[in-house]
Amino acid sequence: MKKYICYILVMVTCITQGFAAPPDDKPREFTVDGIKVIFKPSVKEIISVRFFIKGGTANYTKEQEGIEALALSVAAEGGTRSLNKTAFATALEKIGTTIGSSTSLDYSEISMSCIKEFWDTSWKLYTDAIVNPAFDAKEFDLLKGRAVSAAKEEEANPDARLRNQSLENAFAGRNYSKLYNGTATSLDKLTLEQVAAHYRSILGKQNCFIVVVGNIAEAELKQKVSAAFKGLPAGKALQPEKKIELKADATIENRDIATNYIRGLMNAPLVTDKEGVSMMLATAILYDRFFIELRTKRSLSYAPGVGYASAAITNPYATFYISTTDPKQSLQVMMDEINKVKNQGFSEKELKDMKESYITNFFMGQETNGTQSMTLGTREVAGDWRKAESLMGDIEKLTVQDLNATFKKYSTSINWTYLGKESAVSKDDFKQPQLFPDNTKISPKK
Repeated sequence: MKKYICYILVMVTCITQGFAAPPDDKPREFTVDGIKVIFKPSVKEIISVRFFIKGGTANYTKEQEGIEALALSVAAEGGTRSLNKTAFATALEKIGTTIGSSTSLDYSEISMSCIKEFWDTSWKLYTDAIVNPAFDAKEFDLLKGRAVSAAKEEEANPDARLRNQSLENAFAGRNYSKLYNGTATSLDKLTLEQVAAHYRSILGKQNCFIVVVGNIAEAELKQKVSAAFKGLPAGKALQPEKKIELKADATIENRDIATNYIRGLMNAPLVTDKEGVSMMLATAILYDRFFIELRTKRSLSYAPGVGYASAAITNPYATFYISTTDPKQSLQVMMDEINKVKNQGFSEKELKDMKESYITNFFMGQETNGTQSMTLGTREVAGDWRKAESLMGDIEKLTVQDLNATFKKYSTSINWTYLGKESAVSKDDFKQPQLFPDNTKISPKK
């Protein structure tokens, strides 16, 4: 019965909100004047729209880190050719509509959230910002200054420094070594002309798509998309960078700080693959193991972590993290737990319990239209938005053998980055213990 808790939660939500589930709430896709649209009807009064641009860090050079994030910020916040920033912001505030942007390793997006009552007005403002951004010099300087300040703060933050440096170490010379929010140095060099030109270069139908989740008619949406975006150029389809296998290595950066920071990156499958679902649950179970062994039993860290960077599309990876005053012992415990899984596997009970909690947490996290539109969009960037809809069934089909085989396959090497006292560790501390012979069969624990 527990596995159906997500259904119960959805029904309770529907009852408390005074409506029944819509008869046709399944997402679907269609093409309007050359641009793909993914549409999911909803009975909720909040409409979420996201304009996705594929590529992310592949769209610019290392020297221009942050250019796309800044370009989208200026487009979303800097006003349009017909409305300056103040008039634009005032128009949005009057109707409770929000427009924003975000960037990632493999995509960027401009989002809008509005109330159905003001859908027409909101859509006009939103599409005007995308198609006709002002790129005003004064507003550009203000937003650029804000981005530079944020980058400086991030560079001074050990956790942010560790995250960024681990990507640079693992993916040296490749797209993932670029910081999509930029550095203070790279952002400071950017000019208005460069940023505006970059924005125009990425706005092509072959490299963009739209996700809409809301209580609107499909025919109306098609008409609005055609009117707003039919004039966009075709652009060029992005050629993805070839995936690489991460190498087992450790980079030690000496810092005289009280707490030491460690992050490891491990190879992982694409989120839309069957193995991707296995990796989701495998890392979630290992996260629980880390928490028990490193925090509860030994008090080595307040927040140890294991994660799966499922939003990374070109080169997906899993992560291991800890901040600690005892890095040597912490690494030993982390290695032991990783090796236990590789040699002995996860247990049937661990998988059963994780299936129930993962499905429940996923659906609770999908309560808002904004979250649903982001999930559909990121799965589409990965290759197939339908994987967002089939996730529950894919999880139910998983066996413990699937989890064990996937984790063993991808955990052959981990690329570590250490930020802290150099004298507290050595490179040998980061070496993975030897596995049992390859012909040793893993029998799942009960």
